[in-house]
Amino acid sequence: MKLTRLYSLLILLCACCCTASASEATLILVNAKVWTENPAQPTAQAVALDGSRILAVGDNAAIRKFAGPDTRIIDLHGHLLLPGFNDAHVHFLIGGGSLITVHLGTADSQAEFKERIAAFAKTLPAGAWLRNGLWDHQRWNPPILPNHLLVDEVSGDHPAFLWRLDGHMALVNAQAMKLAGIDRNTKDVPGGEIERDKDGNPTGILKDAATGLIERVMPPLAPDEEDHAMEAAMHDAAAHGVTSVQNMADSSVDSGQPDIFREFQKTERDGKLTVRIYEALPVRDYKTLTDAGIVAPFGSPYLRLGNLKAFADGALGSETAWMDEPFTNDPSKNGLASPDLLDIEHFYDSMRQADKAGLQISIHAIGDRANRTILDLYARLEKDNGPADRRPRIEHAQHLHPEDYSRFAKLGVIVSMQPYHAIDDGRWAETMIGPERIKSSYAWKSLLDAGGTLAFGSDWPVAPLDPVMGIYAATTRRTLDGKSPNGWIPEQRITVAQAVHAYTMGSAFAEHQENIKGSIEPGKLADLVVLSDDIFTIPPEAIDKTKVDLTIFDGKIIYQR
Repeated sequence: MKLTRLYSLLILLCACCCTASASEATLILVNAKVWTENPAQPTAQAVALDGSRILAVGDNAAIRKFAGPDTRIIDLHGHLLLPGFNDAHVHFLIGGGSLITVHLGTADSQAEFKERIAAFAKTLPAGAWLRNGLWDHQRWNPPILPNHLLVDEVSGDHPAFLWRLDGHMALVNAQAMKLAGIDRNTKDVPGGEIERDKDGNPTGILKDAATGLIERVMPPLAPDEEDHAMEAAMHDAAAHGVTSVQNMADSSVDSGQPDIFREFQKTERDGKLTVRIYEALPVRDYKTLTDAGIVAPFGSPYLRLGNLKAFADGALGSETAWMDEPFTNDPSKNGLASPDLLDIEHFYDSMRQADKAGLQISIHAIGDRANRTILDLYARLEKDNGPADRRPRIEHAQHLHPEDYSRFAKLGVIVSMQPYHAIDDGRWAETMIGPERIKSSYAWKSLLDAGGTLAFGSDWPVAPLDPVMGIYAATTRRTLDGKSPNGWIPEQRITVAQAVHAYTMGSAFAEHQENIKGSIEPGKLADLVVLSDDIFTIPPEAIDKTKVDLTIFDGKIIYQR
């Protein structure tokens, strides 16, 4: 009888409070709606932090007992407390750079596009490059691609290299082409395209690998510009509740990835890093890691290595997504395989050796043919190297053959997707791939139903670094133009709980970190976010109005609205 009573008492204590150890808290959050992502304790009222770790989770009374004379207590007045968001796919320093340069993403016409370039060019030092931009010609009526003649006059003495928002197509001006030696005699590069007018002259539009012709001659950002970009990126992350990011290697031949990683290291060394970063290097550079004996994930809780990134194709908006069938609006094209796949046996050998050494592999694939090709390579990899906790990833997985849904789960391939892309591309995707193929586009629900693992992100700066908007997109699929109020392909909508899981535990699993982040439970990293509204109870259509009230990173408040 005494043992039974003791057992019952222990169960009661565990129900009231889960704790890592008996200690004094540095920060306590009470009167919250805590969504823990911990199946053993799904919800709670309060959380105690001990420095950079979560000390205890439970009801208000139990957690208040961890308060000491120096403990700060914050009353959240019933607001929703979640694990800090983990963005599974970003280009972090490039995103920061986009915040400090010309903003073209919301230009609604060629005239406005030109005006913004003219105004920003006047603020630059003589000869400085016009960069980034992130324009979207699908906003224009008609949606015609720009050319160098549109910007040559207003860009002055500034070479211009202006990305389309998908990062797979760029507009360059005549001065930039001159510096790179691009003219009518320049041949297309493998895996890329130089768009030409009817007379064979370059228009200034470069697609995928062709952008490398300019990037080779474009100087990197100056050290102070990199610092400014990093500060801007961290501030934007904190303002949106993002406490972890998985930074992906760029698509170009010379991506500047070492400079990016050095900036991350410098920020960490200086004690200024306010976001955890898992860095991906290009697959072609795998020996840099294997020769050093690095196994994924390697590093500190703040900055880690071990992921490798490659590309199977481009993007739908640039007509470079690799599809099995031609595009509906241009039957002469079905996209481009990336340079990585032009010698597929050489590429596979790099994959095999990197995987055998214990490194993680993440491959960008947009089109249905690109996705099937990569799934085939992953199946071959498992056969050749044998079972392992490898967690291979496909980044984007936007357009699939329905019969491939189950292969992700069977092969243990993590589906790293960006829900905002669906409500953006949904405005125009049907014109490019037709009414049948869009039914298996951004197929989150079908992939989950087939047993797949979703990890959500943004692809920032291609899309906003805003998980709340991502959750809104995943649960409503309402396109940005307002023309799909009931959802674009609504049968692929998922629940708020599924979307939150993909932005927390799903993303943590994707980077081999589910044991230290992704949920609110004792011993895990003290990364948390407080939202203005309870997104689990309000209508999904209202989620986009929800704001981040508070962001906690490493046990410290880094953002407060």
